[in-house]
Amino acid sequence: MMRLIDAHQHFWSLATPGTTWPTAAEAEIHRDFGPEDLIAATAGLPLDGTVLVQSQPSDADTDWMMALAERTPLVRAVVGWVELADRGAPERIREVARHPKVRGVRPMLQSIADTDWLLQDSLTPALEAVQASGLRLDALVQPRHLPMLARFAERWPDLPIVIDHAAKPKAADTILDPWRDDIARLAGLGLHCKLSGLRTEQAPGQPAADLTPYVEHLVRSFGERLMWGSDWPVLLLSGDDWRQWHDDARALAERAGADAARLFAGAATEFYALESADAS
Repeated sequence: MMRLIDAHQHFWSLATPGTTWPTAAEAEIHRDFGPEDLIAATAGLPLDGTVLVQSQPSDADTDWMMALAERTPLVRAVVGWVELADRGAPERIREVARHPKVRGVRPMLQSIADTDWLLQDSLTPALEAVQASGLRLDALVQPRHLPMLARFAERWPDLPIVIDHAAKPKAADTILDPWRDDIARLAGLGLHCKLSGLRTEQAPGQPAADLTPYVEHLVRSFGERLMWGSDWPVLLLSGDDWRQWHDDARALAERAGADAARLFAGAATEFYALESADAS
C-alpha cells in the first residue's frame, strides 16, 4: 500500500490551560484526543506520519504539542501558535523554532474580525523571525481573506505559505465564485494548499461527491503543491471518520487527475521538510 502522510490533524487535552474549544456544544469531539486515538482510527492503513497543527490560540497548547511530539514518532512535524502581534513574538518564534519537529506557525485568522489583520506593519518583526527561522505559515483563512492573502504573499515572496482547508469554500451552498478565481490567483503565486476540512463545510447529509467541482479546481490549480489532510478529529463533526474521508478524497482527486503519491505524501514531505519516522 502507498505510504500516507496526514498533512493536517489535531490533538488536544481539555485540561491544558488555554484550551477553550471544543465545547460541550461539539459533543462528538468534546473529549481528549491523543496519539492512541489516531492509531486506532487508522488501524490497517499505512500511515507513515502526520503534521500536528495547533487548535488553540495559546502558548500552553503549543508547549503541550511540542512535548507530545517528542515522545510520538508518528508526529513528524508541529505547526504551533504564536501571538504575532506581541512585542515578544520574535523571541518566542526563535524559541519554538529550536524544537526539532516545529515546522510552522498558524495565526487563527478565521477568528479575527479584521480581514486585513495579517497586513499590518506591526507584525513585520514577527514575520521576519518566522522567515529567518526557516518556518512556514499555515493560513487558516476563509474566502473573504483570499484577496488579502494574495497581497500578503506578494509582500513576502520568500515565506512558504500553505492554505488550510482550501480556504473553506461555501460548499454547503455549492458556491464556487469568487473563491474559484481567488484561489487560482494564489496558486499562481506559488502557494501550497491542503485538501482538508471540506466535509465540515458541507451541510449535514450532503454527499462527498458534491465536492467534485472544488476538488477538480484545486487539483487543476495547485497540481503537485496540493496535499491531503484529515482535519481529524474535527472531521468527526461531519459524520465521517478518518478512513471514509481518506477514501472519498482519494477517489475525487484521482478522478480529477491528481498524482496520488504527491497528494498523500510527497507534497507534505517536501513542504514541511519531514524527516523519516525512524529518525525522530
